[in-house]
Amino acid sequence: MRYVEDGDLRIEWRDFPIFGAESEAAARAGYAAGLQGRFWEFHDVAYAEERERNRGEFAADRLVEMARAAGVPDLDRFRVDMTLDPAVEALRRDRSEGYDLGVPSTPAFLINGKPLLGAQPLQVFENEIRAALRATGGARR
Repeated sequence: MRYVEDGDLRIEWRDFPIFGAESEAAARAGYAAGLQGRFWEFHDVAYAEERERNRGEFAADRLVEMARAAGVPDLDRFRVDMTLDPAVEALRRDRSEGYDLGVPSTPAFLINGKPLLGAQPLQVFENEIRAALRATGGARR
């Protein structure tokens, strides 16, 4: 997206698993992949297709296969990292931050502190980004 490339927009990811144990496992796996510099690659593999909720799609062995497909270099470390306290704590922090911001579900976005909830057309995002840039004296598009 041009706003990121131009330096006007920073995209940050926060996990907010709402579908139970497998959602939480997928979030911890993303954290573990990120420790090896492969978060977005793992994300792209994990969410490239629609998966049934809580039916084994994000079971530990499937997550390892996704990590392999994402190019995570040390799968043994990945297996361990996704179960350790730092992954659990990162998930807790993200969830807490979401609740503090009033996020009721996913997807949710913040643009200059303004919540934008649910899937939206690209034009909605562009309008909000442009409004935020105007409000903060940023680039004019």
